Amino acid sequence: MGARHANEQVRRRLTSQGGSGSGDVRGALGGRGAYAQASSCELRSPAMAPAPPPAASFSPAEVQRRLAAGACWVRCGARLYDLTGFVRHHPGGEQLLRERAGQDVSADLDGPPHRHSDNARRWLEQYYVGDLQGDPQGSVENGAVTSASTQKTDPAMEPKLKAVDWDKDLVDWQKPLLWQVGHLGEKYDEWVHQPVTRPIRLFHSDLVEALSKTVWYSVPIIWVPLMLYLSWSYYRTLAQGNVRLFMSFTTEYSVAMPESTFPGLFMLGLLLWSLVEYLIHRFLFHMKPPNDSYYLIMLHFVMHGQHHKAPFDESRLVFPPVPASLVIAFFYVFLRLILPEAVGGTVFAGGLLGYVIYDMIHYYLHFGSPHKGSYLYHLKAHHVKHHFAHQQSEPMLRKKRSHRNKKPVHHNEE
Repeated sequence: MGARHANEQVRRRLTSQGGSGSGDVRGALGGRGAYAQASSCELRSPAMAPAPPPAASFSPAEVQRRLAAGACWVRCGARLYDLTGFVRHHPGGEQLLRERAGQDVSADLDGPPHRHSDNARRWLEQYYVGDLQGDPQGSVENGAVTSASTQKTDPAMEPKLKAVDWDKDLVDWQKPLLWQVGHLGEKYDEWVHQPVTRPIRLFHSDLVEALSKTVWYSVPIIWVPLMLYLSWSYYRTLAQGNVRLFMSFTTEYSVAMPESTFPGLFMLGLLLWSLVEYLIHRFLFHMKPPNDSYYLIMLHFVMHGQHHKAPFDESRLVFPPVPASLVIAFFYVFLRLILPEAVGGTVFAGGLLGYVIYDMIHYYLHFGSPHKGSYLYHLKAHHVKHHFAHQQSEPMLRKKRSHRNKKPVHHNEE
């Protein structure tokens, strides 16, 4: 009954909003996740944060008090944003945002060093808390507004810089999303690539919902002991000297597999995992489901779309143990069928370690603060661009190409 009710509600939303393209996803261009109430500097959970009072405004002195308490507020023109909960996720590093606390970041959004993507600008709107009282042309320093030669907000972005009304989004955020997204049809691709900061609920059942989420440390706790046990067990089997490759095809040309082959087999498994993960991510996770396929849209969303919709939902950043067990068991059985047990098991153990390393790095790229200039720093910057710049929907890309292809018309004067 719950799923049918949610589906009907989505149909009514789509019908009432019509097919006006990007305007229909205005509710998905941001979120209320990190709002701070005017009476407190404490950052609330995205799921619990109430909407701020309409037209909230703050004096320069009040903003300065929050900055002195450790908050990180910035502004675009007169619009104030509380980035306290975002600083450690910033791909450019926490220090860059801390240095700009209290200042107008309009010029920084346009670069240098780079122009921030439209998704990044929309993401900023999720942290809007109100307007600055008085003259907006200045930075909040030492408790007063001082004049500064800062640029105004990019006029081209003004129509997009609006607070989000969750009640007008294409889905009902008070209900599980999995049963609703299939009805979005052609609007799904654009909707799913407009990130929000709030957590996602997929299922009606509390049990199934709990099994679809996990904490990051469950991955090493569960899978590292299994990897170590399998590695030791199959190394001892190889050390017995009676394991031969291709025995199922021929005895004359079979190849002995002594214990000295263990490191090579283990590394082969690790490299094979990298290849398999790339192929799955590239061709399965980032496929574009057909607009008229309710179930393929659902499948895409549950596999990977949910992560792009809520990239900082930390309970969905690593593979939950129960569904992971099914996938891992499949690969183990597959390797056991095509290779001798000790050989296939050793390759599997290497692949299992590769998976653990991959999931831990992925989590760190979302929530870690690598040292500026380090390899992980550049990797984090690239990964965040993957979420905010590279993964744009086809309608958005067509609009950008159309805008770039427009040329000024010159009228001849006679």
